[in-house]
Amino acid sequence: MRLLVLGGTVFVGHEVAAEALRRGHEVVCAARGTSGTVPDGARLVRVDRDADDGLAPLAGETFDAVVDVAPISFPWVERALRDLAGRVRHWTFVSTVNVYADNETVGQKADAALLEPLRRHATREEMKTQDGVGLYGGIKVAAENAVRDTMGEHAFVVRPGLVTGPGDTSDRFGYWPARFARGGRVLVPDVADQPVQYIDVRDLAEWIVTAAEQDQGGTFDAIGPAVPLPKLLAGIAEAVGNPVEMVGVTGDQLTAAEVGSWSGPRSLPLWLPPSYYGMASHDPAPSLAAGMPVRPLADAVSGALEHEWALGLDRERKAGLTPQEEADILAGL
Repeated sequence: MRLLVLGGTVFVGHEVAAEALRRGHEVVCAARGTSGTVPDGARLVRVDRDADDGLAPLAGETFDAVVDVAPISFPWVERALRDLAGRVRHWTFVSTVNVYADNETVGQKADAALLEPLRRHATREEMKTQDGVGLYGGIKVAAENAVRDTMGEHAFVVRPGLVTGPGDTSDRFGYWPARFARGGRVLVPDVADQPVQYIDVRDLAEWIVTAAEQDQGGTFDAIGPAVPLPKLLAGIAEAVGNPVEMVGVTGDQLTAAEVGSWSGPRSLPLWLPPSYYGMASHDPAPSLAAGMPVRPLADAVSGALEHEWALGLDRERKAGLTPQEEADILAGL
C-alpha cells in the first residue's frame, strides 16, 4: 500500500506513519517539516497547507490511502479533498469527541447530536480562549462532513478522546505515571462516580492503518472503555509499582484550593466537573466490534512513563501540579 499522511511529524500522524512502515508499506508524509521529523523510512514532501496551491508538490502522485490529522482548519481539509480525492482509494480523517453538542449525557454513540459545522480556519491563539473547544469541535464537524460527502463509503472518520502514549505532550495522562514514579503522598481527586476514557496512540495508529488496508468506512468514537477515575489511577499506580499514599480530595476542596480540572497550570489532569462526564464516557462497543484494539493498561502506562522519562519528570508542565503546589495543598488539608 502507498500511504500519504498529511502531517506525520508529531504524535498521531507520526505514529500512523511508523505503524505503516512497520507493516512494509510505502509512506509519504506531507508537512511543513518544522514541528518534528518523519519516521525513518518515510519520505517527507514539504507543503504549505495555508496556501491554496500548497499541495502542489504532490501533483501527479497517486496513493492507496490518505490519513489527514488537520486540527483546526476546514480549508486545509477542503483543499486536500479537492486536490487529492480523485487520486486515492481510501481516506481517514482524525476528528475528535469534541464534535458532540452534549458533553453531559453518558453513554453516547457516534450518532449523537453534533455541534454546528464551522467552515473556517482557526488560530492557536483562538483555541486558547473560552470558546476554543467549541471552535475546535465545529471545525472538525465541517471537515468530517466534507470527507464523507467526497469519499462516501471509502471515508473512515475516527473521533478520539484522550490520546495517550509516546509523543504525547499534553501532560494529561502522562502526569499520573510520572507523579506515581516520584512516590510519596499523592493528591488525587476523590470523585468515585467520574468516568474517564483514553486510547493509546499506538492502538489508534494500528486501527487507522488496518482500516486503510481493508478499505474500511464509517464514523467511530476512537476511545476505550470508560472506567471510574479512581480505578484508573489505582491501576496506573499499580503498573508503575512505586509505593505511594494517595490522598483523596473532593471536587469542592480542589475548587477552594484553586485547582483547575482536566488540564492547564495548577490542575489535576483527568479530573472533570459533572457537566463533562459525557465527554469521557462514550460507548466504545461499535468501535470494538469494528476492530479497534485496546492494549492492557500496564502497556499504556509503560509507554507513557518511558516517554515521561525521556522528556524529564521535573520539566515545566502544560498540565498538573508542581511538587510545591501539591505539597502546599496537602499541608492545608
